[in-house]
Amino acid sequence: MPENPEQEATTPEEDGTKGNQFLLWLKEIGTVVGIAVVLSFLIKTFLFKAFFIPSESMVATLEKDDRIFVNLLVPEPFALQRGDIVVFKDTQGWLPPTQKEEPGPFKWLQNTLAFVGLLPDETEQHLVKRVIGLPGDHVVCCDSQARVSINGTVLDEDYINPAEQPVARPFDVVVPAGKIWVMGDNRNNSADSREHREVNGGFINIADVEGNATVIAWPVGRWQILNNHSDVFRNVPAPSPEDSTSSTAPAGQ
Repeated sequence: MPENPEQEATTPEEDGTKGNQFLLWLKEIGTVVGIAVVLSFLIKTFLFKAFFIPSESMVATLEKDDRIFVNLLVPEPFALQRGDIVVFKDTQGWLPPTQKEEPGPFKWLQNTLAFVGLLPDETEQHLVKRVIGLPGDHVVCCDSQARVSINGTVLDEDYINPAEQPVARPFDVVVPAGKIWVMGDNRNNSADSREHREVNGGFINIADVEGNATVIAWPVGRWQILNNHSDVFRNVPAPSPEDSTSSTAPAGQ
């Protein structure tokens, strides 16, 4: 007879059944977590990848410390378009070298979340800019209103930071095959293709493009799908033979 008359007595068989149910519950939880990790890894590897914005070069489209997701299907199998916001590897040395941080107690967790695509991958340096010129494009700056033209068509770039009137910084370039010309939306505060013409002419290798930024994921108040403003470039003609043979302005211009 149990010491506590109100406590229901259980047999060893019933205790074993409860233990098996608990193990089954743990197995189901583990399966769900495993599937979620695998799906996150596959999405990160083949579809989307997380990055954070470290500077103000893309204001007001992107703010410093925004978290974004980029579409890894661009530039392959889907081609880049003028106006795309792209994240690319810094193989040209645009950024100063960074010092390696001492690993903290939760570094393993950060690495794991980055591996499956839930946190930005900080193992390589990346930049984010907007594609202005595609291979063969003749890109020139500036007219009397500091506007850029592509293949003779002047752009009205409505995504440029409205807080400042762009300062004219002249250049005249033809984008080589396999390259792109990129500029920041915060036009007066962006060290982009214009500032790095001494290295590779200021052009970025298409092969270095990680993908096309599509969504601001964080902070919550800034959730939105990003726009490539295709209407800005709608009237830009394809490069002509005359454009592709135009001389490139010297880096010091």
